[in-house]
Amino acid sequence: MPGILGRKIGMTRIIGEDGASIPLTVVECTPNTITQVKTVEKDGYSAIVLGYKELKNPSKNKKYYYQREFKVENSEEFEIGTQVTVENLKEIEKVQFTSISKGKGFQGVVKRHNFKTGPNSHGSKHHRNPGSIGSGTAPGRVMKGKKLAGRMGGDKLTFKSVPLVYLDSEKNILGIKGPIPGGKNNLVAITF
Repeated sequence: MPGILGRKIGMTRIIGEDGASIPLTVVECTPNTITQVKTVEKDGYSAIVLGYKELKNPSKNKKYYYQREFKVENSEEFEIGTQVTVENLKEIEKVQFTSISKGKGFQGVVKRHNFKTGPNSHGSKHHRNPGSIGSGTAPGRVMKGKKLAGRMGGDKLTFKSVPLVYLDSEKNILGIKGPIPGGKNNLVAITF
């Protein structure tokens, strides 16, 4: 199996054999279902589509809360309707996961890019402003890519080679070392 979908429950820690505290994020991975198999002949590439958590009132077109595509080398090995469970990760030590970070809205340059603040004394009107941004007369404009205020967060982030510390196949729970971006109940796509 190439991967599995789950939702972030929260963070906790476990004590290792050497007595060290290991922080981990708990991810609930209820059994996923293969909803579509894409082949080279029909679609031009080889992949499978996993569905996570069936809807209570499914429509003709939408039957799952989330669906994600995972590329595979040979999609003919898979069948539609096959269940993907946490059992597939029994022998896996490191995983790669993708998640969307928390959106923080429109933010200024101090929070967004760690700009230094201006003087906070009386009379200063330059506390959290970006300061001068132009390059002078020669270009006569602000260059592309300049760090300015704008939307922060809500980015798709991928982390590779993260240790898989804990696995409970009865409760469908995974424990991934360290933090996972996003809030509680955020969708996490795990590949291995």
